[in-house]
Amino acid sequence: MLAIDNDSAMNLSYTLGIEEEVKSKIVPISEMKNMIEERTVVKGAGPGVYNINPDVSDIPDRFKVTGPDGLQLLVLGGIEEPATGCLCPENALIRTLLYNLLVKRDEVVVVDFEAGLEHLGRGTAKGIDVMLVVTEPSQKSLDLCQKIIELSKKLGVINVYLIANKVIDDSQIDIINDRIKNWNVPLYHSIPFDLEIGKADLDGASPLDFNSNSKAINSIKGLFSKLKKLKLELFDL
Repeated sequence: MLAIDNDSAMNLSYTLGIEEEVKSKIVPISEMKNMIEERTVVKGAGPGVYNINPDVSDIPDRFKVTGPDGLQLLVLGGIEEPATGCLCPENALIRTLLYNLLVKRDEVVVVDFEAGLEHLGRGTAKGIDVMLVVTEPSQKSLDLCQKIIELSKKLGVINVYLIANKVIDDSQIDIINDRIKNWNVPLYHSIPFDLEIGKADLDGASPLDFNSNSKAINSIKGLFSKLKKLKLELFDL
């Protein structure tokens, strides 16, 4: 399995329990300016002209790192330069790289996108088989998730599922189900609010290593089992 960190915060390595020695050597793809220029610049074309379909096939195996249990991580990072918009060399390379990973490679790829709509506006979510949209039990979060779901479907993502995170009690689940009854997207799973996750985060440790039997971790294990069954139903028949 290959995990992709496409969040500008670039903290997935903590969650996965990547060793500090390995983590300290990771350079996000979005910060590899020389390589991006080499792959995207069209020689002799002048400024502002670049290749929007660069060769990226070698990048995952060159720059991925290995974590616990053989899990591999590739850190793409975010695009932080102001006013670059979606028409920039960095986005062209990352968008092409993600498409290559999601469509052309025969392996399970899990992508941690940045919260919000940015990745959808840039078109980096194309080619996804299943999208899990995570909401917290608040109207603001639900409003954002509704927009994410609408844009995801416009990009051609067919299988979209809602996950409720940091749930305090069943009454919140009832409210969420009532709010989404016209969305045509199910509340697929819920994860309880768990102080152990916050403690692990403050400690800079993987939640699984910090307490492998916490309420949230057990719920996530249940979600993993459901997703394995879903994979069989959708793709392996």
